[in-house]
Amino acid sequence: MAIESIQERSVLPNRTDPIRIVPLNVDQELLRPAGEAESAAGATQPKLTYRGGHLLTAVKVFTVFWGSQWTQQPLSATAGKINDFFDTILTSQLLDQLAEYNVPGQQIGHGTRIGTATVTTPPPSTTVTDSGIQHLIQQEISTGTLPTADQQTLYFVYTPPGIKIVQGGGQSCQAFCGYHNDIGGQLFYAAMPYPGCQGCTGSLDAFAALTSTSSHELCEAITDPVPGQGWYDDANGEIGDICAWKTKTVAGYTVQLEWSNASGSCV
Repeated sequence: MAIESIQERSVLPNRTDPIRIVPLNVDQELLRPAGEAESAAGATQPKLTYRGGHLLTAVKVFTVFWGSQWTQQPLSATAGKINDFFDTILTSQLLDQLAEYNVPGQQIGHGTRIGTATVTTPPPSTTVTDSGIQHLIQQEISTGTLPTADQQTLYFVYTPPGIKIVQGGGQSCQAFCGYHNDIGGQLFYAAMPYPGCQGCTGSLDAFAALTSTSSHELCEAITDPVPGQGWYDDANGEIGDICAWKTKTVAGYTVQLEWSNASGSCV
């Protein structure tokens, strides 16, 4: 995010905690704190720099749909469409464009979706914490519901409508529309609340909003799986933050534009 916003301050109380969220779809100028007016001429040009960390060079996505609602229509159909989205987008030009962030010994290529699971027990409570999501992932790995992770595995955890996710002092639909994180630098995941507010859909329908935010977190997790240790910009965040809610269509799906150092723009 090019401008520090209310969302960032609530989710990230200090700037030592890297930006890794999908912000709300609102005019960032309205959220600029008093006294921090900044002319366009004085704005910092985004530039991601590599911090020496791990990249997901052949990402293996496993989707997790948490809650019994995903077993019933219309959400069961939505879950199938999300899986189809990953099957397509992981071998698309969206992944191809990330090659500019290759580093010696780590060449970013296409990914695969390695499976899916719907977890109904335990059911999600009306408010789910980030630690609760981490516990779910670790528990379901231990029972064999989720595959054991390697250094390329990325779990996408989707919660149904009406469930709020709390992370870093912020709450979904109030501070963010999704985020990615890691567990001990070994397990990588994205938390994706169902878009139940205008701030998390904007002019998009719910499914297009889901594919947009999912692509945002996918590209960020690939290029910066341990937030702040891969490709990062101290002032502007990760590859997707700089271009939040700017979208295009790839293979029939709505995806977010991502920052390109090479072109100096969102592509």
